[in-house]
Amino acid sequence: MASETNNKELLNVLWDGANVLRSKMDANEYKDYLLGIVFYKYLSDTFLVHAYDLINDGKPSSMEEALESYSEVYNSEDGVDLVKELKDSYHYAISPELTYTALAKKANFNEFQREDLKRAFNEIEQSDSIFEGLFADVDLYSTRLGTGEQKQSATVSELIRTIDAADLLNHDGDVLGDAYEYLIGQFASETGKKAGEFYTPQAVSKILTRIAIDGQEDKRGLTVYDPTMGSCSLMLNARKFSSEPEWIRYFGQELITSTYNLARMNMFLHGVNPSNQRLRNGDTLDADWPSDEPTSFDMVLMNPPYSQKWSQAQGFLTDPRFSDYGVLAPKTKADYAFLLHGYYHLKNTGTMAIILPHGVLFRGAAEGKIRQRLIDKGAIYAVIGLPSNLFYNTSIPTCVIILKKEREGRDVLFIDASKFFTKGKKQNVMTEDDIDKILRLYKDRTDVEKEAHLATYDEIAKDNDYNLNIPRYVDTFEKEEEIDLSDLTERMQQTDKEIKETETQLIQGLENLVSSDPAKQTELERFIKLLKEEI
Repeated sequence: MASETNNKELLNVLWDGANVLRSKMDANEYKDYLLGIVFYKYLSDTFLVHAYDLINDGKPSSMEEALESYSEVYNSEDGVDLVKELKDSYHYAISPELTYTALAKKANFNEFQREDLKRAFNEIEQSDSIFEGLFADVDLYSTRLGTGEQKQSATVSELIRTIDAADLLNHDGDVLGDAYEYLIGQFASETGKKAGEFYTPQAVSKILTRIAIDGQEDKRGLTVYDPTMGSCSLMLNARKFSSEPEWIRYFGQELITSTYNLARMNMFLHGVNPSNQRLRNGDTLDADWPSDEPTSFDMVLMNPPYSQKWSQAQGFLTDPRFSDYGVLAPKTKADYAFLLHGYYHLKNTGTMAIILPHGVLFRGAAEGKIRQRLIDKGAIYAVIGLPSNLFYNTSIPTCVIILKKEREGRDVLFIDASKFFTKGKKQNVMTEDDIDKILRLYKDRTDVEKEAHLATYDEIAKDNDYNLNIPRYVDTFEKEEEIDLSDLTERMQQTDKEIKETETQLIQGLENLVSSDPAKQTELERFIKLLKEEI
Protein backbone atom coordinates (compact mmCIF):
# COMPACT_ATOMS: atom_id res chain seq x y z
CA MET A 1 0.00 0.00 0.00
CA ALA A 2 2.87 2.39 0.85
CA SER A 3 4.42 1.74 -2.55
CA GLU A 4 1.11 2.53 -4.27
CA THR A 5 0.81 5.75 -2.27
CA ASN A 6 4.36 6.82 -3.12
CA ASN A 7 3.74 6.03 -6.76
CA LYS A 8 0.56 8.12 -6.76
CA GLU A 9 2.39 11.02 -5.11
CA LEU A 10 5.14 10.76 -7.71
CA LEU A 11 2.61 10.82 -10.55
CA ASN A 12 0.87 13.84 -9.02
CA VAL A 13 4.13 15.79 -8.85
CA LEU A 14 5.08 14.91 -12.41
CA TRP A 15 1.62 15.86 -13.63
CA ASP A 16 1.90 19.18 -11.78
CA GLY A 17 4.97 19.77 -13.92
CA ALA A 18 2.83 19.32 -17.01
CA ASN A 19 0.43 21.95 -15.68
CA VAL A 20 3.25 24.51 -15.65
CA LEU A 21 3.48 24.21 -19.44
CA ARG A 22 -0.05 23.20 -20.45
CA SER A 23 -1.28 26.76 -21.00
CA LYS A 24 1.76 27.66 -23.09
CA MET A 25 1.84 24.83 -25.67
CA ASP A 26 0.11 21.61 -26.67
CA ALA A 27 0.95 18.22 -25.21
CA ASN A 28 3.00 17.08 -28.19
CA GLU A 29 5.40 19.95 -27.43
CA TYR A 30 5.46 20.10 -23.64
CA LYS A 31 6.00 16.35 -23.30
CA ASP A 32 9.57 16.89 -24.56
CA TYR A 33 10.28 19.46 -21.84
CA LEU A 34 8.68 17.53 -19.01
CA LEU A 35 10.07 14.10 -19.90
CA GLY A 36 13.51 15.55 -20.68
CA ILE A 37 13.82 17.41 -17.38
CA VAL A 38 12.42 14.49 -15.37
CA PHE A 39 15.04 12.31 -17.01
CA TYR A 40 17.80 14.76 -16.13
CA LYS A 41 16.68 14.72 -12.51
CA TYR A 42 16.79 10.93 -12.58
CA LEU A 43 20.36 10.93 -13.94
CA SER A 44 21.49 13.58 -11.47
CA ASP A 45 19.86 12.03 -8.38
CA THR A 46 21.12 8.55 -9.27
CA PHE A 47 24.62 9.96 -9.75
CA LEU A 48 24.65 11.85 -6.43
CA VAL A 49 23.27 8.93 -4.42
CA HIS A 50 25.92 6.61 -5.82
CA ALA A 51 28.64 9.21 -5.19
CA TYR A 52 27.52 9.50 -1.56
CA ASP A 53 27.57 5.71 -1.19
CA LEU A 54 31.14 5.52 -2.56
CA ILE A 55 32.25 8.25 -0.17
CA ASN A 56 30.32 7.28 2.97
CA ASP A 57 29.25 3.67 2.38
CA GLY A 58 25.59 4.46 2.96
CA LYS A 59 22.47 6.26 1.77
CA PRO A 60 22.04 10.04 2.17
CA SER A 61 19.11 11.44 4.13
CA SER A 62 18.51 14.03 1.42
CA MET A 63 19.77 15.09 -1.99
CA GLU A 64 21.24 18.21 -0.38
CA GLU A 65 23.38 16.02 1.89
CA ALA A 66 24.49 13.94 -1.09
CA LEU A 67 25.46 17.09 -3.03
CA GLU A 68 27.39 18.53 -0.11
CA SER A 69 29.41 15.33 0.31
CA TYR A 70 30.07 15.05 -3.44
CA SER A 71 31.13 18.71 -3.74
CA GLU A 72 33.61 18.38 -0.90
CA VAL A 73 35.41 15.39 -2.46
CA TYR A 74 35.06 16.75 -6.01
CA ASN A 75 37.10 19.81 -5.05
CA SER A 76 39.75 17.77 -3.24
CA GLU A 77 42.69 15.77 -4.58
CA ASP A 78 40.48 12.64 -4.57
CA GLY A 79 37.96 14.25 -6.93
CA VAL A 80 39.48 12.97 -10.16
CA ASP A 81 39.45 9.35 -9.00
CA LEU A 82 35.86 9.63 -7.71
CA VAL A 83 34.56 11.08 -10.98
CA LYS A 84 36.40 8.39 -12.97
CA GLU A 85 34.83 5.63 -10.88
CA LEU A 86 31.38 7.17 -11.26
CA LYS A 87 31.78 7.56 -14.99
CA ASP A 88 32.92 3.94 -15.33
CA SER A 89 29.66 2.89 -13.67
CA TYR A 90 27.22 5.27 -15.35
CA HIS A 91 28.96 6.41 -18.56
CA TYR A 92 28.44 10.06 -17.54
CA ALA A 93 29.63 12.58 -14.97
CA ILE A 94 28.07 15.79 -13.63
CA SER A 95 29.82 18.73 -12.02
CA PRO A 96 28.40 19.61 -8.58
CA GLU A 97 27.09 23.02 -9.71
CA LEU A 98 25.21 21.42 -12.63
CA THR A 99 23.40 18.70 -10.67
CA TYR A 100 19.63 18.95 -10.54
CA THR A 101 19.84 19.60 -6.79
CA ALA A 102 22.11 22.60 -7.36
CA LEU A 103 19.88 23.97 -10.14
CA ALA A 104 16.77 23.54 -7.99
CA LYS A 105 18.46 25.50 -5.21
CA LYS A 106 19.14 28.33 -7.67
CA ALA A 107 15.54 28.18 -8.84
CA ASN A 108 14.28 28.50 -5.26
CA PHE A 109 16.37 31.67 -4.80
CA ASN A 110 15.37 33.09 -8.19
CA GLU A 111 18.97 32.80 -9.39
CA PHE A 112 18.38 30.20 -12.11
CA GLN A 113 19.20 30.95 -15.76
CA ARG A 114 18.31 28.65 -18.66
CA GLU A 115 22.01 28.55 -19.63
CA ASP A 116 22.65 26.60 -16.41
CA LEU A 117 20.42 23.77 -17.59
CA LYS A 118 21.83 23.98 -21.11
CA ARG A 119 25.35 23.47 -19.72
CA ALA A 120 24.08 20.53 -17.68
CA PHE A 121 22.56 18.91 -20.76
CA ASN A 122 25.75 19.45 -22.73
CA GLU A 123 27.84 17.86 -19.99
CA ILE A 124 25.74 14.69 -20.09
CA GLU A 125 25.62 14.50 -23.90
CA GLN A 126 29.40 14.90 -24.17
CA SER A 127 30.13 12.24 -21.55
CA ASP A 128 29.54 9.24 -23.84
CA SER A 129 28.23 8.55 -27.35
CA ILE A 130 25.17 6.78 -25.90
CA PHE A 131 23.94 10.19 -24.65
CA GLU A 132 24.70 12.13 -27.83
CA GLY A 133 21.86 14.49 -28.79
CA LEU A 134 19.66 13.08 -26.01
CA PHE A 135 18.26 16.47 -24.97
CA ALA A 136 18.08 17.97 -28.46
CA ASP A 137 14.29 18.28 -28.27
CA VAL A 138 14.29 20.31 -25.07
CA ASP A 139 14.45 23.75 -26.72
CA LEU A 140 15.30 26.16 -23.91
CA TYR A 141 15.20 29.09 -26.34
CA SER A 142 11.66 28.53 -27.64
CA THR A 143 9.27 31.49 -27.60
CA ARG A 144 6.67 29.01 -26.35
CA LEU A 145 8.35 29.35 -22.95
CA GLY A 146 7.91 33.13 -23.02
CA THR A 147 9.26 36.20 -24.77
CA GLY A 148 12.89 36.91 -23.98
CA GLU A 149 15.54 35.25 -21.86
CA GLN A 150 14.09 36.33 -18.50
CA LYS A 151 10.59 34.90 -19.08
CA GLN A 152 11.94 31.73 -20.64
CA SER A 153 14.25 31.17 -17.68
CA ALA A 154 11.36 31.85 -15.30
CA THR A 155 9.20 29.18 -16.96
CA VAL A 156 11.97 26.57 -16.84
CA SER A 157 12.77 27.59 -13.25
CA GLU A 158 9.14 26.99 -12.21
CA LEU A 159 9.19 23.59 -13.89
CA ILE A 160 12.41 22.64 -12.09
CA ARG A 161 10.99 23.71 -8.71
CA THR A 162 7.81 21.71 -9.31
CA ILE A 163 9.54 18.51 -10.39
CA ASP A 164 12.04 18.80 -7.53
CA ALA A 165 9.21 17.72 -5.22
CA ALA A 166 9.35 14.27 -6.83
CA ASP A 167 11.21 12.00 -4.45
CA LEU A 168 13.21 9.86 -6.86
CA LEU A 169 15.59 8.91 -4.06
CA ASN A 170 13.11 6.45 -2.58
CA HIS A 171 11.68 5.02 -5.78
CA ASP A 172 13.20 2.04 -7.54
CA GLY A 173 13.67 1.90 -11.29
CA ASP A 174 10.43 0.02 -11.94
CA VAL A 175 8.27 2.57 -10.11
CA LEU A 176 9.90 5.53 -11.82
CA GLY A 177 9.89 3.74 -15.16
CA ASP A 178 6.19 2.94 -14.77
CA ALA A 179 5.51 6.58 -13.86
CA TYR A 180 7.33 7.66 -17.00
CA GLU A 181 5.30 5.15 -19.00
CA TYR A 182 2.13 6.56 -17.46
CA LEU A 183 3.08 10.08 -18.52
CA ILE A 184 3.78 8.91 -22.07
CA GLY A 185 0.34 7.30 -22.12
CA GLN A 186 -1.30 10.50 -20.85
CA PHE A 187 0.47 12.53 -23.53
CA ALA A 188 -0.70 10.02 -26.12
CA SER A 189 -4.28 10.56 -24.94
CA GLU A 190 -3.93 14.34 -25.20
CA THR A 191 -2.14 14.45 -28.55
CA GLY A 192 -4.57 12.12 -30.34
CA LYS A 193 -3.47 11.26 -33.87
CA LYS A 194 0.15 12.26 -33.27
CA ALA A 195 0.36 9.64 -30.51
CA GLY A 196 0.77 6.87 -33.06
CA GLU A 197 4.31 8.10 -33.54
CA PHE A 198 5.41 7.04 -30.09
CA TYR A 199 2.93 4.90 -28.15
CA THR A 200 1.22 1.52 -28.29
CA PRO A 201 -1.56 1.13 -25.68
CA GLN A 202 -0.47 -1.12 -22.83
CA ALA A 203 -3.23 -3.71 -23.36
CA VAL A 204 -2.16 -4.23 -26.98
CA SER A 205 1.52 -4.31 -25.96
CA LYS A 206 0.74 -7.05 -23.44
CA ILE A 207 -1.06 -9.17 -26.02
CA LEU A 208 1.85 -9.01 -28.48
CA THR A 209 4.49 -9.53 -25.80
CA ARG A 210 2.81 -12.44 -24.03
CA ILE A 211 2.27 -14.23 -27.33
CA ALA A 212 5.81 -13.63 -28.62
CA ILE A 213 7.48 -14.62 -25.34
CA ASP A 214 5.37 -17.75 -24.91
CA GLY A 215 7.76 -20.68 -24.34
CA GLN A 216 10.76 -18.36 -23.99
CA GLU A 217 10.02 -16.90 -20.56
CA ASP A 218 12.98 -18.65 -18.90
CA LYS A 219 15.54 -17.95 -21.59
CA ARG A 220 18.58 -16.06 -20.31
CA GLY A 221 19.87 -13.56 -22.86
CA LEU A 222 16.51 -13.27 -24.64
CA THR A 223 16.76 -10.90 -27.62
CA VAL A 224 13.89 -8.54 -28.50
CA TYR A 225 13.69 -6.53 -31.72
CA ASP A 226 11.34 -3.70 -32.69
CA PRO A 227 12.31 -1.88 -35.91
CA THR A 228 9.50 0.67 -35.42
CA MET A 229 10.06 1.08 -31.68
CA GLY A 230 8.41 4.43 -30.86
CA SER A 231 9.04 5.12 -27.17
CA CYS A 232 10.07 1.47 -26.54
CA SER A 233 6.91 0.80 -24.52
CA LEU A 234 6.24 -2.33 -26.59
CA MET A 235 9.71 -3.85 -26.19
CA LEU A 236 9.95 -3.02 -22.48
CA ASN A 237 6.92 -5.19 -21.75
CA ALA A 238 9.16 -8.23 -22.18
CA ARG A 239 10.66 -7.47 -18.75
CA LYS A 240 7.29 -8.11 -17.08
CA PHE A 241 6.93 -11.64 -18.43
CA SER A 242 10.52 -12.89 -18.38
CA SER A 243 12.06 -14.77 -15.44
CA GLU A 244 15.47 -13.32 -16.47
CA PRO A 245 14.59 -9.65 -17.14
CA GLU A 246 18.06 -8.29 -16.37
CA TRP A 247 19.55 -10.42 -19.17
CA ILE A 248 17.21 -9.30 -21.95
CA ARG A 249 18.91 -7.52 -24.85
CA TYR A 250 16.94 -4.91 -26.76
CA PHE A 251 17.40 -3.91 -30.40
CA GLY A 252 15.28 -1.11 -31.81
CA GLN A 253 15.10 1.48 -34.56
CA GLU A 254 13.02 4.65 -34.87
CA LEU A 255 12.74 7.15 -37.73
CA ILE A 256 11.59 10.26 -35.80
CA THR A 257 14.50 11.72 -33.83
CA SER A 258 12.44 13.14 -30.95
CA THR A 259 10.75 9.76 -30.48
CA TYR A 260 14.11 7.99 -30.67
CA ASN A 261 15.38 10.21 -27.84
CA LEU A 262 12.26 9.44 -25.83
CA ALA A 263 12.94 5.72 -26.29
CA ARG A 264 16.49 6.11 -25.02
CA MET A 265 15.28 7.92 -21.90
CA ASN A 266 12.59 5.29 -21.34
CA MET A 267 15.19 2.52 -21.47
CA PHE A 268 17.39 4.20 -18.85
CA LEU A 269 14.44 4.97 -16.58
CA HIS A 270 13.51 1.29 -16.61
CA GLY A 271 17.00 0.44 -15.45
CA VAL A 272 18.17 -1.23 -18.66
CA ASN A 273 21.94 -1.49 -18.71
CA PRO A 274 23.48 0.44 -21.66
CA SER A 275 25.29 -2.72 -22.74
CA ASN A 276 21.91 -4.46 -23.17
CA GLN A 277 20.39 -1.87 -25.49
CA ARG A 278 21.17 -1.12 -29.10
CA LEU A 279 18.90 1.61 -30.38
CA ARG A 280 19.23 3.42 -33.69
CA ASN A 281 17.76 6.52 -35.29
CA GLY A 282 17.06 5.56 -38.90
CA ASP A 283 14.65 4.48 -41.64
CA THR A 284 13.83 0.80 -41.21
CA LEU A 285 12.79 0.19 -44.82
CA ASP A 286 15.40 2.35 -46.53
CA ALA A 287 18.37 0.27 -45.38
CA ASP A 288 18.46 -3.01 -43.49
CA TRP A 289 19.51 -2.90 -39.84
CA PRO A 290 21.06 -4.53 -37.97
CA SER A 291 23.45 -5.91 -40.53
CA ASP A 292 26.10 -7.08 -38.06
CA GLU A 293 25.73 -9.69 -35.31
CA PRO A 294 23.19 -10.42 -34.07
CA THR A 295 20.86 -10.11 -37.04
CA SER A 296 18.06 -12.45 -35.93
CA PHE A 297 16.07 -12.33 -32.69
CA ASP A 298 13.97 -14.45 -30.33
CA MET A 299 11.11 -11.96 -30.33
CA VAL A 300 10.10 -9.47 -33.02
CA LEU A 301 7.45 -6.97 -31.93
CA MET A 302 6.07 -4.34 -34.29
CA ASN A 303 3.40 -1.65 -34.47
CA PRO A 304 4.45 0.12 -37.69
CA PRO A 305 2.71 3.16 -39.21
CA TYR A 306 -0.25 1.84 -41.17
CA SER A 307 -0.35 2.03 -44.98
CA GLN A 308 2.65 4.34 -45.14
CA LYS A 309 4.27 5.31 -48.43
CA TRP A 310 7.77 4.04 -49.19
CA SER A 311 10.21 4.29 -52.11
CA GLN A 312 9.56 0.76 -53.50
CA ALA A 313 12.81 1.11 -55.47
CA GLN A 314 13.33 -1.86 -57.82
CA GLY A 315 16.67 -2.54 -56.18
CA PHE A 316 14.75 -3.91 -53.20
CA LEU A 317 13.85 -6.96 -55.31
CA THR A 318 17.40 -8.21 -54.67
CA ASP A 319 17.33 -7.19 -51.00
CA PRO A 320 17.38 -10.43 -48.96
CA ARG A 321 14.48 -9.13 -46.87
CA PHE A 322 12.16 -9.08 -49.89
CA SER A 323 13.82 -11.14 -52.65
CA ASP A 324 12.08 -14.41 -51.75
CA TYR A 325 8.64 -13.02 -52.63
CA GLY A 326 9.12 -11.88 -56.24
CA VAL A 327 7.21 -8.60 -55.76
CA LEU A 328 7.39 -5.56 -53.50
CA ALA A 329 4.74 -4.10 -51.25
CA PRO A 330 2.79 -1.30 -53.00
CA LYS A 331 4.37 2.14 -53.01
CA THR A 332 1.38 3.60 -51.15
CA LYS A 333 1.09 0.76 -48.62
CA ALA A 334 4.29 -0.37 -46.94
CA ASP A 335 2.50 -2.73 -44.52
CA TYR A 336 4.00 -5.89 -46.01
CA ALA A 337 7.42 -4.26 -46.38
CA PHE A 338 7.45 -3.77 -42.60
CA LEU A 339 6.18 -7.30 -42.00
CA LEU A 340 8.82 -8.89 -44.25
CA HIS A 341 11.58 -6.83 -42.67
CA GLY A 342 10.61 -8.08 -39.21
CA TYR A 343 10.15 -11.66 -40.38
CA TYR A 344 13.59 -11.65 -42.02
CA HIS A 345 15.13 -10.82 -38.62
CA LEU A 346 13.23 -13.52 -36.72
CA LYS A 347 15.13 -16.53 -35.40
CA ASN A 348 14.04 -19.97 -36.59
CA THR A 349 12.96 -20.70 -33.00
CA GLY A 350 11.40 -17.32 -32.33
CA THR A 351 7.97 -15.67 -32.62
CA MET A 352 6.95 -12.43 -34.31
CA ALA A 353 3.84 -10.37 -33.52
CA ILE A 354 2.86 -7.37 -35.65
CA ILE A 355 -0.16 -5.04 -35.64
CA LEU A 356 -1.57 -4.10 -39.05
CA PRO A 357 -4.85 -2.91 -40.61
CA HIS A 358 -7.27 -5.62 -41.76
CA GLY A 359 -6.61 -4.81 -45.45
CA VAL A 360 -3.42 -6.89 -45.40
CA LEU A 361 -5.57 -9.98 -44.86
CA PHE A 362 -7.48 -9.75 -48.13
CA ARG A 363 -6.06 -7.13 -50.53
CA GLY A 364 -4.90 -8.58 -53.87
CA ALA A 365 -2.21 -7.75 -56.45
CA ALA A 366 1.32 -7.64 -54.98
CA GLU A 367 0.06 -7.98 -51.42
CA GLY A 368 -1.92 -11.07 -52.40
CA LYS A 369 1.20 -12.68 -53.87
CA ILE A 370 3.26 -11.94 -50.75
CA ARG A 371 0.49 -13.29 -48.53
CA GLN A 372 0.27 -16.47 -50.63
CA ARG A 373 4.01 -17.04 -50.34
CA LEU A 374 3.89 -16.59 -46.56
CA ILE A 375 0.97 -19.02 -46.24
CA ASP A 376 2.63 -21.59 -48.52
CA LYS A 377 5.76 -21.63 -46.38
CA GLY A 378 3.73 -21.86 -43.13
CA ALA A 379 4.95 -18.50 -41.86
CA ILE A 380 1.58 -17.23 -40.65
CA TYR A 381 0.71 -18.96 -37.38
CA ALA A 382 -2.29 -16.96 -36.15
CA VAL A 383 -4.46 -13.95 -36.99
CA ILE A 384 -6.24 -12.05 -34.21
CA GLY A 385 -8.87 -9.41 -34.90
CA LEU A 386 -8.80 -6.63 -32.29
CA PRO A 387 -11.62 -4.23 -31.32
CA SER A 388 -11.91 -0.90 -33.13
CA ASN A 389 -10.93 2.42 -31.54
CA LEU A 390 -8.14 1.02 -29.35
CA PHE A 391 -5.43 3.35 -30.63
CA TYR A 392 -5.01 7.10 -30.25
CA ASN A 393 -4.04 7.61 -33.89
CA THR A 394 -6.82 5.65 -35.61
CA SER A 395 -10.31 4.36 -34.87
CA ILE A 396 -10.14 1.55 -37.45
CA PRO A 397 -10.08 -2.08 -36.26
CA THR A 398 -6.67 -3.71 -36.49
CA CYS A 399 -5.33 -7.24 -36.40
CA VAL A 400 -2.35 -8.99 -34.88
CA ILE A 401 -0.49 -11.38 -37.18
CA ILE A 402 1.70 -14.00 -35.51
CA LEU A 403 4.55 -15.46 -37.57
CA LYS A 404 6.97 -18.33 -36.98
CA LYS A 405 9.72 -20.10 -38.90
CA GLU A 406 10.36 -23.81 -39.41
CA ARG A 407 7.20 -25.04 -37.71
CA GLU A 408 5.20 -28.19 -38.39
CA GLY A 409 2.13 -27.70 -40.54
CA ARG A 410 0.64 -24.73 -42.33
CA ASP A 411 -2.62 -24.31 -40.45
CA VAL A 412 -3.61 -20.86 -39.21
CA LEU A 413 -5.52 -20.01 -36.04
CA PHE A 414 -8.13 -17.26 -36.42
CA ILE A 415 -9.39 -15.39 -33.35
CA ASP A 416 -12.15 -12.80 -33.47
CA ALA A 417 -11.58 -10.62 -30.40
CA SER A 418 -13.49 -7.65 -31.80
CA LYS A 419 -16.02 -7.82 -28.96
CA PHE A 420 -13.42 -8.17 -26.19
CA PHE A 421 -13.46 -4.60 -24.87
CA THR A 422 -15.02 -2.08 -22.52
CA LYS A 423 -16.20 1.20 -24.00
CA GLY A 424 -14.19 4.20 -22.78
CA LYS A 425 -14.63 7.97 -23.09
CA LYS A 426 -12.10 8.43 -25.88
CA GLN A 427 -10.85 4.94 -26.72
CA ASN A 428 -12.13 1.45 -26.14
CA VAL A 429 -10.26 -0.44 -23.43
CA MET A 430 -9.24 -4.08 -23.16
CA THR A 431 -9.20 -5.44 -19.61
CA GLU A 432 -6.89 -8.08 -18.15
CA ASP A 433 -9.73 -10.59 -18.54
CA ASP A 434 -9.98 -9.72 -22.24
CA ILE A 435 -6.23 -10.22 -22.66
CA ASP A 436 -6.28 -13.52 -20.75
CA LYS A 437 -9.15 -14.77 -22.90
CA ILE A 438 -7.18 -14.08 -26.10
CA LEU A 439 -4.15 -15.87 -24.64
CA ARG A 440 -6.26 -18.93 -23.73
CA LEU A 441 -7.71 -19.11 -27.23
CA TYR A 442 -4.21 -18.71 -28.71
CA LYS A 443 -2.67 -21.46 -26.58
CA ASP A 444 -5.58 -23.91 -26.88
CA ARG A 445 -5.46 -23.55 -30.68
CA THR A 446 -8.85 -25.12 -31.23
CA ASP A 447 -12.30 -24.16 -32.48
CA VAL A 448 -14.54 -22.10 -30.19
CA GLU A 449 -17.92 -21.06 -31.58
CA LYS A 450 -18.03 -17.37 -32.61
CA GLU A 451 -14.50 -16.80 -31.23
CA ALA A 452 -11.83 -19.01 -32.82
CA HIS A 453 -11.21 -21.45 -35.68
CA LEU A 454 -8.15 -23.47 -36.63
CA ALA A 455 -8.13 -23.43 -40.45
CA THR A 456 -6.27 -26.05 -42.49
CA TYR A 457 -3.96 -25.07 -45.33
CA ASP A 458 -6.41 -26.44 -47.91
CA GLU A 459 -9.25 -24.47 -46.36
CA ILE A 460 -7.23 -21.28 -46.76
CA ALA A 461 -5.55 -21.94 -50.11
CA LYS A 462 -8.22 -23.86 -52.02
CA ASP A 463 -11.52 -22.88 -50.44
CA ASN A 464 -10.71 -19.20 -49.82
CA ASP A 465 -8.00 -18.43 -52.41
CA TYR A 466 -5.50 -17.34 -49.73
CA ASN A 467 -7.88 -14.75 -48.32
CA LEU A 468 -7.34 -14.40 -44.55
CA ASN A 469 -10.30 -12.15 -43.78
CA ILE A 470 -11.41 -13.30 -40.32
CA PRO A 471 -15.21 -13.49 -40.97
CA ARG A 472 -14.52 -16.19 -43.56
CA TYR A 473 -13.31 -18.46 -40.76
CA VAL A 474 -15.01 -17.28 -37.56
CA ASP A 475 -18.78 -16.94 -37.93
CA THR A 476 -20.02 -14.35 -35.45
CA PHE A 477 -23.49 -14.10 -37.01
CA GLU A 478 -26.22 -13.78 -34.39
CA LYS A 479 -29.56 -15.22 -35.53
CA GLU A 480 -32.39 -12.80 -35.02
CA GLU A 481 -35.17 -13.81 -32.69
CA GLU A 482 -38.19 -15.29 -34.53
CA ILE A 483 -41.21 -13.02 -34.73
CA ASP A 484 -44.56 -14.27 -33.42
CA LEU A 485 -46.93 -13.01 -36.17
CA SER A 486 -50.04 -13.59 -34.04
CA ASP A 487 -48.59 -11.52 -31.22
CA LEU A 488 -47.41 -8.84 -33.67
CA THR A 489 -50.92 -8.59 -35.23
CA GLU A 490 -52.50 -8.21 -31.81
CA ARG A 491 -50.02 -5.49 -30.80
CA MET A 492 -50.58 -3.61 -34.08
CA GLN A 493 -54.35 -3.70 -33.56
CA GLN A 494 -53.91 -2.39 -30.05
CA THR A 495 -51.65 0.40 -31.32
CA ASP A 496 -54.24 1.38 -33.98
CA LYS A 497 -56.95 1.50 -31.30
CA GLU A 498 -54.79 3.77 -29.11
CA ILE A 499 -54.05 6.07 -32.07
CA LYS A 500 -57.81 6.45 -32.85
CA GLU A 501 -58.58 7.20 -29.21
CA THR A 502 -55.86 9.84 -29.10
CA GLU A 503 -57.07 11.45 -32.33
CA THR A 504 -60.66 11.60 -30.97
CA GLN A 505 -59.40 13.24 -27.78
CA LEU A 506 -57.43 15.76 -29.85
CA ILE A 507 -60.52 16.77 -31.91
CA GLN A 508 -62.64 17.09 -28.77
CA GLY A 509 -60.04 19.36 -27.25
CA LEU A 510 -59.88 21.53 -30.37
CA GLU A 511 -63.69 21.85 -30.48
CA ASN A 512 -63.60 23.33 -27.00
CA LEU A 513 -61.37 26.14 -28.23
CA VAL A 514 -63.06 29.49 -29.04
CA SER A 515 -61.50 32.61 -30.55
CA SER A 516 -62.84 36.16 -30.20
CA ASP A 517 -61.37 36.89 -33.63
CA PRO A 518 -63.95 35.77 -36.27
CA ALA A 519 -61.24 35.14 -38.88
CA LYS A 520 -59.24 32.90 -36.54
CA GLN A 521 -62.41 31.09 -35.42
CA THR A 522 -63.21 30.33 -39.08
CA GLU A 523 -59.68 28.95 -39.65
CA LEU A 524 -59.96 26.79 -36.53
CA GLU A 525 -63.27 25.29 -37.69
CA ARG A 526 -61.81 24.57 -41.15
CA PHE A 527 -58.80 22.84 -39.50
CA ILE A 528 -61.09 20.68 -37.31
CA LYS A 529 -63.21 19.72 -40.34
CA LEU A 530 -60.08 18.78 -42.34
CA LEU A 531 -58.74 16.72 -39.43
CA LYS A 532 -62.03 14.79 -39.14
CA GLU A 533 -61.96 14.00 -42.88
CA GLU A 534 -58.36 12.69 -42.61
CA ILE A 535 -59.29 10.47 -39.69
